Amino acid sequence: MIEKKKKWKLADFDYSLPEKYIAQYPTEKRDKSKLMVIHKESGEIEHKLFSDLPDYLRKNDLVITNNTKVFPARLYASKDRTDAKVEVFLLRELENDLWEVMVRPARKVRIGNKLMFTDNVFCDVIDNTISGGRVVRFEYDGDDIYDIIDKVGISPLPPYIKRKSEPSDKERYQTVFAEHRGAVAAPTAGLHFTKDLIDSIVKKGAKMEHTTLHIGLGTFRPVQVEDLNRHQMDSEYFEVSPKTALSINETKKKRRRVFAVGTSSVRSLETVAVSGFQVSPKRGWTDKFIYPPYDFKMVDAMITNFHQPKSTLLMMVSAFADPDLIMKAYKEAKKNNYRFLSYGDAMLIM
Repeated sequence: MIEKKKKWKLADFDYSLPEKYIAQYPTEKRDKSKLMVIHKESGEIEHKLFSDLPDYLRKNDLVITNNTKVFPARLYASKDRTDAKVEVFLLRELENDLWEVMVRPARKVRIGNKLMFTDNVFCDVIDNTISGGRVVRFEYDGDDIYDIIDKVGISPLPPYIKRKSEPSDKERYQTVFAEHRGAVAAPTAGLHFTKDLIDSIVKKGAKMEHTTLHIGLGTFRPVQVEDLNRHQMDSEYFEVSPKTALSINETKKKRRRVFAVGTSSVRSLETVAVSGFQVSPKRGWTDKFIYPPYDFKMVDAMITNFHQPKSTLLMMVSAFADPDLIMKAYKEAKKNNYRFLSYGDAMLIM
């Protein structure tokens, strides 16, 4: 059990992560990544492959994934008049053609600048944001800005992947169930699934449903305060559909288990949890921050990757199992050459 009397601090979630453990490419086959299975109550740790996941499912268990779709959010532009090169990272669309973005180098991009992507696609910088970003308005020829982004944008690989994005990343940095466009980072626990594996899960008698949570750049933002109560999560758009809510409630009524794929799915489910261990369909924005101690209402098992030191993702995982057990598992993972972070291996905590 997690020690509830202790006040957990940022330093409790630190560990050494040499670069050699950080996966720079995905495994050749999605479901052939390693899977560490952690049994919360006994503390037992097993070493498997992700393709073994159906072995841990029972009839009428429910697997919930995040069906957000990553769009190629990193664009490169030239400033009008000077032709200086500028990176424009799309964070979210505020309204039609009006976007919140991050720019580099920020000191060279001011209100009133025009940034040119192609001869007929540009944006005007119209405001600054509190977080140091910019608000821009796109001007272009055509009907859909997303079609243009798909053509000129680059897959937004995380900053700890020390290489340029390659054409294969557009497919591999996307889950096979990606449907609703809006994320700038992939729900990485979902990257291990294949259509064949999904078929195996269904044949086992388990069910699959989806939530949507559009992961933002804040997932990589470091926590700056030792007192976790003072950390403010970035808001992210989410949706739990009536169909998914009904499946969850039926699963709970039958006393079967809900397996959440990824911390983003966990955030969605715990955001919509209501009294009596039921969920209500809902859409909106969530800034829910889950860290120890926390009583999970909806999630019985969690599938997740290995996360960065001091990250909010590691804190959530440590809230689901004993933090000391998680740190023990991370040490064992390094000893057994597991691959860490977005393109790395996975763990199942149950």
